[in-house]
Amino acid sequence: MPTERFRPSVTVAAIVERDGRYLLVEEHTPEGLRLNNPAGHLDPGESLLQAVVREVLEETACRFTPEALVGVYQARLQRGAEDISYLRFAFCGTVGEPQPGRALDDGIVRTLWLSPADIEVSVARHRSPLLWRCIADHRAGRRHPLDLLAADDSVFRVA
Repeated sequence: MPTERFRPSVTVAAIVERDGRYLLVEEHTPEGLRLNNPAGHLDPGESLLQAVVREVLEETACRFTPEALVGVYQARLQRGAEDISYLRFAFCGTVGEPQPGRALDDGIVRTLWLSPADIEVSVARHRSPLLWRCIADHRAGRRHPLDLLAADDSVFRVA
């Protein structure tokens, strides 16, 4: 009897540093109010770069310009009977100023610019361990060229 194929959740995250501070969002989660990198899920038909630009705009009202891939991360969330594996693609880059009149995504309370020390001591409020891991890797200078990720817009069609 065939079993369902395993499919991890693919997510993207933005690591944005300005003047020694990192851009985070404060958001409602099932565990309460938590801190996270601007992040979200890859939508059908999107490239990873399109997804991270869209997610940052939705969560911060700022346009994001990706400059490099910081890393690819695998994580697992267990909540009751729920067991989800994630593949996170974290990009670093820059943001412009918030777009006037643009609302933040549902669940996002506000954006924050925090120092690494403030982020590290708030670990109990992190949405996942990946928040700090991505920032630590960014601070360590991890950067991979964006062309490492090949996106092909063609669609495979099978008869």
